[in-house]
Amino acid sequence: MMLAGTAAAGVAGCVPSLGGTGGVGAGGPSRDPDLRPQPNADYDAWVAAFRGRAQAQGITAATLDRGFRGQGFLPGVVERDRNQTEFRRSTEDYLALVASEEDVATGRARVAPHRSVLSQIEQSYGVDADVIGAIWGLETRFGTRLGDIPVISATSTLAWEGRRGRFFEAQLIAALRILQAGDTTTDRMLGSWAGAMGHTQLMPTVFEDYAVDFTGDGRRDIWGADPTDALASTAEYLRRAGWRQGEPWGLEVHLPTGFDTARTGRDTRRAVADWAAAGVRPARGGALPDPGPAAIIAPASAEAPAWIVYHNFNMILRYNPSTNYGIGVGYMADRLAGGGPLSRGWGPDDTGLTQAERVELQGLLNRIGFDVGTPDGVVGRRTEAAISAYQQSQGLPVDGRPSPGLLQRLRRG
Repeated sequence: MMLAGTAAAGVAGCVPSLGGTGGVGAGGPSRDPDLRPQPNADYDAWVAAFRGRAQAQGITAATLDRGFRGQGFLPGVVERDRNQTEFRRSTEDYLALVASEEDVATGRARVAPHRSVLSQIEQSYGVDADVIGAIWGLETRFGTRLGDIPVISATSTLAWEGRRGRFFEAQLIAALRILQAGDTTTDRMLGSWAGAMGHTQLMPTVFEDYAVDFTGDGRRDIWGADPTDALASTAEYLRRAGWRQGEPWGLEVHLPTGFDTARTGRDTRRAVADWAAAGVRPARGGALPDPGPAAIIAPASAEAPAWIVYHNFNMILRYNPSTNYGIGVGYMADRLAGGGPLSRGWGPDDTGLTQAERVELQGLLNRIGFDVGTPDGVVGRRTEAAISAYQQSQGLPVDGRPSPGLLQRLRRG
């Protein structure tokens, strides 16, 4: 799943924490055979022709030889690129996937040892430390899933495939320049299927333009165990994008009964005083911050979670233009800073079940041997397959859909 829409639209090439992006792991070659080089004569001919174009742009023959050694055509990358827009998640599901209580606990534990360096980064670039930490969390689960797909193979495959050939050839050239500059080696240059790299998933061209050597060791190392350079590079990107130091990204609000949600959306900006006059109130009490014009985001209804968002929310969207991503980063940042969970639940979804009930249903299926993975309340293909298998085993109509009736049946045993 690529919520950024296109890799060119933002800094990061994908959102690995959601799954389905392929090749997201702790490093080393992918175990997926479709993400390992396979013979392809047309791809090989393209690479041979590309070498001339690359040398004309300053890439040496030695770098090309070193960069392409062991690389090759990855059919799984093409499949993921063509199917990236098939999946859409509600904000409720998205937050369950990237900012669950388990994710928050992991994040607080992973960020704690880096608090000092995050504070230094905030002082240097003016970008909120918890926002940087949250981006780290959403991109690679706080450095635990850096990606295991060779960037040269991924970008060359997508450049050859041609759907966005010009963009990915530019990424490939940039990746080769990074190797030529000595920032990393081919075997360490691993990332997502779209070529996004390192702790905060920078595309190669973005690395070239924004990556910094914050540790002062002479290399801009976003791939190693130490995330410092990656975190600082992300802060530098947001600073240059227009982040305003000291201003909030947004906060959770309560909307008045009968509020017209048609007035909401990230592009519907009004003076904060107008929103306050309309009855919008901070979920935790107090007055609405007023750093400038703001928008209201209400993904479900006036009774469900909603947010007022400011200029810095749009800067997060410069990193990845998905509204869900922006809310996910902001919410995780608030939790890393010690904030509590959402003040309101989402209510039943179109299955008639609340998130807690969907989690219960998944747990009951697991208990009787129909594997859905870790219960998270998100109904994906694995849950649908488990429901279908259960329905078939019970002689029920098979539709793979959760429902209140199915939950009651599972409760009865």
